[in-house]
Amino acid sequence: MHLQALWRVRSYVKPHLRTMVLMIVAAVCGTVVAAYMPIVTKQMIDGPLAQGDRPGVKPIVLLFLAIGVVDGGLAFIRRLMLAYAATEMETVMRNDFYAHIQRLDLAFHDRWQTGQLLSRANSDISVIRRFVGFGLVFLVVNIVTFIYVIGVLMTMHVGLALLTAVGFVPVAFVSRRFNRSYGTVTRQVQDQIGDLTTQIEEAAQGIRVIKAYGRRETMLAKFMAASKEIQHTSMAQTILRARFFGLLGVIPKVVQAMVLLAGAYAVAHGSLTIGELVAFFSLMVMLVWPVESLGEILSMGEEAATAAERIYEVFDTPPLIADKPDAVNARTDGPAHIRFHDVGFTFPGSTEPVLRGVNLEIAAGETIALVGATGSGKTTLLAMIGRLIDPTQGSVLLDDLDVRDLKLASLRSRVSVAFDDPTLFSASVRENVLLGAIDAGDEALRAALEVASATFVDELPWGLDTRVGEQGISLSGGQRQRLALARAVVGRPAVLVMDDPLSALDVRTEEAVHQALHAALQDVTAIIAVHRPSTVALADRVAFLQDGRIAAVGTHADLLETNPAYAAVIGDEPAVLHHDADEEEVA
Repeated sequence: MHLQALWRVRSYVKPHLRTMVLMIVAAVCGTVVAAYMPIVTKQMIDGPLAQGDRPGVKPIVLLFLAIGVVDGGLAFIRRLMLAYAATEMETVMRNDFYAHIQRLDLAFHDRWQTGQLLSRANSDISVIRRFVGFGLVFLVVNIVTFIYVIGVLMTMHVGLALLTAVGFVPVAFVSRRFNRSYGTVTRQVQDQIGDLTTQIEEAAQGIRVIKAYGRRETMLAKFMAASKEIQHTSMAQTILRARFFGLLGVIPKVVQAMVLLAGAYAVAHGSLTIGELVAFFSLMVMLVWPVESLGEILSMGEEAATAAERIYEVFDTPPLIADKPDAVNARTDGPAHIRFHDVGFTFPGSTEPVLRGVNLEIAAGETIALVGATGSGKTTLLAMIGRLIDPTQGSVLLDDLDVRDLKLASLRSRVSVAFDDPTLFSASVRENVLLGAIDAGDEALRAALEVASATFVDELPWGLDTRVGEQGISLSGGQRQRLALARAVVGRPAVLVMDDPLSALDVRTEEAVHQALHAALQDVTAIIAVHRPSTVALADRVAFLQDGRIAAVGTHADLLETNPAYAAVIGDEPAVLHHDADEEEVA
C-alpha cells in the first residue's frame, strides 16, 4: 500500500479525528461485548445444561439478549458517526479540488482531458472516502479484535491459542505479495476510466457533428474498444482479488480444523471441557471476519492510495497565474490606459514564438481593432489583458501598472471579455448574462441585452428565466453570441476585450449591434479582434498583427492604401458604420 500517498489525506481526516476515535472505541467495545457471548455459552453448557438446572437457564438467556441489544446499539452509533465523518470529509475534499482546478491556468486545462478531471473529482474522491470511513477504521478495529481475542483464548488454553496465532502468520506474506501487484493494475483501471469519461463527454458535446457526418458507428466502435480495454484490465484486477480472497478464505478454515482436532484431543484427555471447547471455537470464529475482511480492506487501501496519487497530481500543480504577495488593487474609476511593451509569447513545449516584440498603446477610452491572419496570435494577445495567460517576454500594463502586479479579482473586475466561442452554461438566460456582473440590477441587465440586440429572450418560453441547456444547445449560434456579448457589457467594464464577437450574426443583426456598441464604447477602452471590414468601423484605429509583431497602426482607409498585406487579410471593402434604413432614405 502506498502509505505516503494516503498520509497526505491526513489534513482532511484531522478535523474528524475525534469522531473517528469515538467510532473506533464504539467498534472495539462492540467487539468486547460480542466476545463475551462465547463465554456466556460456555457457562450455559458447563453450568445449567450439564447439571440439569432448568431455572438457571433463564438468567443466562436474558444476559445473552442484553449483550445483543448493547452490541446492536453500539453498531448503530458507529455507523452514524462513520457516515457523518466520511461524507463531510468527502465534501470538503471535492470542494477544494474544484476550487483548485478553477485557479489553475488555461495551459493546464489545455493539457488535461476533461474526463480525467471528472473521474478524479467524482470516483477517486469517493474511493478515498470509502477507505477512510470504512477500511481504515476497520483495519484498526480488526487488529485490536485479533489481539484481544487471542488474549482471551490464552486465558482458556495457551497451547490452542498459540496454535491459532501461528496458523494465521501466512496471511502476512500473502497480503504483501497481493499489495505489490494490485496497486499497479488499480492505477491502470482508474486511468482508463478517466479516458473513457473523456470520450463520453466529448461525444455528448459533439453529438451534432457525429450525427451530421453519420459517424455513430465509428464513435461507438472507438468507445467499445476503450470499454473492452477496461474490461480486460478489470478482469486482471478481479483475478488478483479472487486469488487473494480465496487464500484468505482457506487459511482460517485450515486453522479451525487444526484447532478442532487439537481441542478434541484436549477434551478427551480432560484438559479442556466441552463448554470451553465450544467457547474457544466460537471465539475463533470471531477471527475469521478480521482475516477474510483483510483482503477487502487491503484492496480498498490500494485503490484509495492510487486515487490519492491521482488527486494530488492535480493538487500539486501550482497555479501559474496567481496574485503576488505584494499585489495591489487596480484603479476603479474611468476607462483604463493599456500598453503592450515588447510582448512575446511562446507556447510550452514549442520553440517558435507566436508573438515577438509586440508594442502597442491604447489610450483611455479609445477603441482599437486588432487585425491579423488566422493564427497570427490575436487571441493570445487579447488573453494577456485579463491575465488568462501571461507573456513569456515583456509586459502588459494597465494604467502604467504591470497586470502581474495587480490582484486578479481587481484586474478582472476592470476587464470584461467576449470570446469568439460563446460558452453558455446550463442555467437561465438571466444567470448566464449576470455572470459578467453578479450584482447588476434589472436595468443594467436590460441595457446589456439592448446593446447586444438580444431582446429575443423576451420571446423565449419563460423569458429571462428560460434555461438555455448545456452549452446553450437550445439557442442558435448567433443567439449564443449575442448573450455572450451582453454578458461582457452588463458590468459596464473599464476595458472591453472582444475576440471577433459578431462572427455568427447576420448582416441585419450585426448592423443593430454595431449601432448600440458604437454608443456603448464611448466611455470604454476597447480592443477588438476583427476578421471583416464591417467590424473595423467600431474602432478609432486599427493595429495590424503580422509575423508576431504589430506591423502597422492607423485608420482602416490609410492601411488599405499603404499596406497590401493588410488589404489582403481584411479585404478592400470600406469600413462604414451602418445606419438604419430610414436614415439612408433621408440621406
